[in-house]
Amino acid sequence: MLMARQAAGAPDTVRVALSGDDPTALARNLYYLGYVSRAAAELLREYRAGIAEAERLAREAETRRGRLRALEQQSRADRARLVKERAERRRVFDRLAVDIRKGRRDIKQLQADENRLARLVQEIGRVVYGRVERTPEAGVPRQPFASLRGTLRLPVRGELTGRFGAPRGAAGTESKGVFIRAPQGQPVKAIAYGQVVYADWMRGFGNLLIVDHGQSYLSIYANNESLLKQVGENVTAGEALATTGASGGNEETGLYFELRHLGRAFDPLRWVRLK
Repeated sequence: MLMARQAAGAPDTVRVALSGDDPTALARNLYYLGYVSRAAAELLREYRAGIAEAERLAREAETRRGRLRALEQQSRADRARLVKERAERRRVFDRLAVDIRKGRRDIKQLQADENRLARLVQEIGRVVYGRVERTPEAGVPRQPFASLRGTLRLPVRGELTGRFGAPRGAAGTESKGVFIRAPQGQPVKAIAYGQVVYADWMRGFGNLLIVDHGQSYLSIYANNESLLKQVGENVTAGEALATTGASGGNEETGLYFELRHLGRAFDPLRWVRLK
């Protein structure tokens, strides 16, 4: 029908009248041609709409492809960041593992040092705890050590940086004494009358000096730079026993100080005047 319409062109009224064709058939053909024209126009509109929709879909597809490319790039960046973060966490975990192993070794070392000092105190105890109390030197005032609670002075002047029961060093074991930070070479003084029962170097405590005060009380002075007294010498309150240092392996110079009764450590700060 479309081909016939195209070939015939627009209808000529005179030509139609002279053609001798049936006017009814001609009207019917014209009706069909109009119907076909409208259908063609509708198809053309749909075709154009289809083209527009295809272009729109193409634009949306390109937009989605752009988004996918951006997401892919972001995913690559995220993967690279995660790989970097995993590597960094791995390095942190490795360092922590090394620190933990070192901490365990430090704990074992500190415990070994403390056990060594405890055995020394026990050995001293077997020698001095059961013996008859010494007679003080002539002219030296002597009070039972237990009666001096609250009146003693710390052995050295300085800053109290480690307290009894606090974590000792990185290992975290509880300190059985106090640490007094002080410049190197400061005099370390006896807290009361007594007799030196140990004066030597010991691992973990450096140059160590122990004084027996009777009644099963001992005072312990460690980390000293030098020792000024020898075993067997009597000392009086305030007399210089040693000089401060860092011989015990501490990072700071000063004095590590303990008080013990019957071999058991107790808080020295409950027995001294801080002012």
